[in-house]
Amino acid sequence: MHYGIIAAGNGSRLRQECAEYPKPLIRIQGEPMIGRLIGIFMANSAESISIIVNEEMKEVQAHVRELQRRHPDLIRLVVKSTPSSLHSFAELCSLIPEGVRFVITTVDTIFRADDFRRYTEAFEKAGDLDGMMAVTSYIDDEKPLYVATAGDGDGEKATSDPMRITCFLDEPGAGTRFISGGIYGLGPKAFATVQRCMAGNVSRMRNFQRALVADGLRLRAFDMGKILDIDHVGDIAKAEAYLSGK
Repeated sequence: MHYGIIAAGNGSRLRQECAEYPKPLIRIQGEPMIGRLIGIFMANSAESISIIVNEEMKEVQAHVRELQRRHPDLIRLVVKSTPSSLHSFAELCSLIPEGVRFVITTVDTIFRADDFRRYTEAFEKAGDLDGMMAVTSYIDDEKPLYVATAGDGDGEKATSDPMRITCFLDEPGAGTRFISGGIYGLGPKAFATVQRCMAGNVSRMRNFQRALVADGLRLRAFDMGKILDIDHVGDIAKAEAYLSGK
């Protein structure tokens, strides 16, 4: 599997709250977030790990280059300041070989390693899919993206694929159970959608995901359990407590 990490944001809210480290290097259980992700990817058959870091974060660049020195055949780095997370996503896609499946996540996404293993195993086995998006029913996001599936409503609809994604919503629909977890598993057909979105000046990941549905890609949601984001200093303690089983 090929993996990617979006670490090109400025982490402005964390800086305003006087975080000790730049966002990708914030320690979770003593380990930088970006290093934690790399370790999880390596444990899940990583063929490549592509990382984008913005031009201003020199400390993060140095950290990734040291990791790259240790794993020269595995880690790829692009240093570029982009106008949006979707532009960063597109930069990573340019480093991933065409015709393969890949998983890209944001650097501040926190999940349990065992849950991620279940997700990647399910994605690899689902040969009929164009993509598998990790979702969660845990909502602690300021602007969550709701994920509607064929089995929403009473949860027992007669459908052969109740977790098939039907649309992405800014507001919850009737019976909507999940929000996006910020983990995007996609296949070869997604490259064309990325290129179309870039040509059309689309700048938000949620609109890219809507474009995937509009382009007819077969997407399935995978409930990964609890997924957290590190947006504020207070989220660090939440993440550590969750990972410790508290």
